[in-house]
Amino acid sequence: MFNFCSLYSGSSGNCLLVQTSNTKILVDAGESCKKISTALSSLEIEPDTIDAIIVTHEHVDHTKGLGTFSKKYNVPIFANSKTWDAILKQTDKIDEKNIKEFTIEENFEIGDLKIHPFKIPHDAVNPCGFNIIHNDKKISIATDIGHMTSNIAHKLEDSAFVLLEANYDPEILKCSPYPYLLKQRIAGPNGHLANLDAAKTISFLMNSGLKEVTLGHLSKENNFPELAYKTVVNELIDDNRDCSKIKVNVANRSNPSPIINIS
Repeated sequence: MFNFCSLYSGSSGNCLLVQTSNTKILVDAGESCKKISTALSSLEIEPDTIDAIIVTHEHVDHTKGLGTFSKKYNVPIFANSKTWDAILKQTDKIDEKNIKEFTIEENFEIGDLKIHPFKIPHDAVNPCGFNIIHNDKKISIATDIGHMTSNIAHKLEDSAFVLLEANYDPEILKCSPYPYLLKQRIAGPNGHLANLDAAKTISFLMNSGLKEVTLGHLSKENNFPELAYKTVVNELIDDNRDCSKIKVNVANRSNPSPIINIS
């Protein structure tokens, strides 16, 4: 068994589950401990059976429930050193034995999962995405990406499944009530990934056998699930891709999405 489930994904909170027969980890804990526990229980997973949480970066929509969840269920937290320095309020709640550190671009293991953190461009202290490998299968998590780089695209290659950011549509962002500086931040090189950039990345990854993708971290104000999906499908058609060879999902913002089995 090698399963993925997006518990929450969006600009207001992010928490993802990766599960094998022997290991269960969360990627980020950007909702309250109560909401994360409720989501896990809906999947018939006891929160105290989570083996670890791995952290992409310090922003509150990725760390909101981190300290409380770790304290309540005695769960180890893995983050890089600069991210730990940036979440001192969360660290105060976490038992010292549960503070674990990884280095970006160096592999580490949790149970039967091999994890490779890779660098991403975002306005955080040291943000990262993750390749997660079980047996010979690889999945990848890549959100909060200001722009797609050749290095990130390379890291995503050979993934059977990818959770990829499709945060905003540029035309909607232009007309949104956001302040000008915030719009600049979102669309800037260290902000978020637009729908079309996600679509082009997915088309490229089909060359290395990508079979399924979930679009995640959608903005509530600057995107629509149907638009993100349509943008991807239209780009694949324009690139003469066989859309029957890939499944495109959109992560639910406020509830667990269907479990994806990596086969």
